[in-house]
Amino acid sequence: MRGWWQDLTDLVLPAECGGCGRPRAVLCPECRAALTGAAPCRVRPVPEPSGLPVVHAAAPYEDAVRAALLAHKERGALALAGPLGTALAGAVRAGGGEGPVLLVPVPSARRAVRARGHDPARRIALAAAGRLRSTGTPARVAQVLRQRRAVADQSGLDSRQRSANLAGALEVVAGGARLLGGGPVVLVDDLMTTGASLAEAARAVRVARARWVAESTVFDAQRRTDRTTEWIGEWTTDRTTELMGEWMAKDVMRTRAVTGMESSGGVVDGVRAAVVAAPPDSFPINRN
Repeated sequence: MRGWWQDLTDLVLPAECGGCGRPRAVLCPECRAALTGAAPCRVRPVPEPSGLPVVHAAAPYEDAVRAALLAHKERGALALAGPLGTALAGAVRAGGGEGPVLLVPVPSARRAVRARGHDPARRIALAAAGRLRSTGTPARVAQVLRQRRAVADQSGLDSRQRSANLAGALEVVAGGARLLGGGPVVLVDDLMTTGASLAEAARAVRVARARWVAESTVFDAQRRTDRTTEWIGEWTTDRTTELMGEWMAKDVMRTRAVTGMESSGGVVDGVRAAVVAAPPDSFPINRN
């Protein structure tokens, strides 16, 4: 576990560049350019796991970018959260949309957080949200995902094995669906490898939002039923039932439009993802 004085020292007097080791630089100009110098773009792992949302990444996971991510995650170079958050904010913006965004970090295993002394994805997400707000995009972070069961160490597992290892492993905490609401949700992480973690996170968010939509519709329908009975008691029961069916159908369509639950006709489901880095072969320029 890192001491508070170590965290403070890293923030005030960085020992070396997180990318190349140059002394007295959080991230030197060359390594910063490798991280944020190119425009973020959509990435797709090969093979692409089922349920993976659209993912944008800021930079390929190689050389200085790889070193900076590892320094932040494994060696606790906390000052790197700033430039990494800036890179993540760029990937979030590249996904489109000008309205408010909700950043939902993909959770790490509790044992990993304890061993590292911090949660890298959450720290970078907070930095990204701050960067987005400073440039005029309303953004906030909601840490609503958690692991519902233990999972095996992902290192050494291929894409299929990772998907099987993570299947059903995440859930939205109690009350979290309300926080997700009906606006855009951007799943965020420092790194995408096979995409299995992001696909599982998207599944958990979609399930929670669908349940929230259903519960909200039932509650509203019951409230309207009570009001209908009070206002038009002289009408027949069949007519009241017909009206309620029409109202409920309109509510479902309206709610689906807001939350993006309708997936036909190319309409997205309101869930996308952004990461700092992804494997080089997931970038379009490196794919045949």
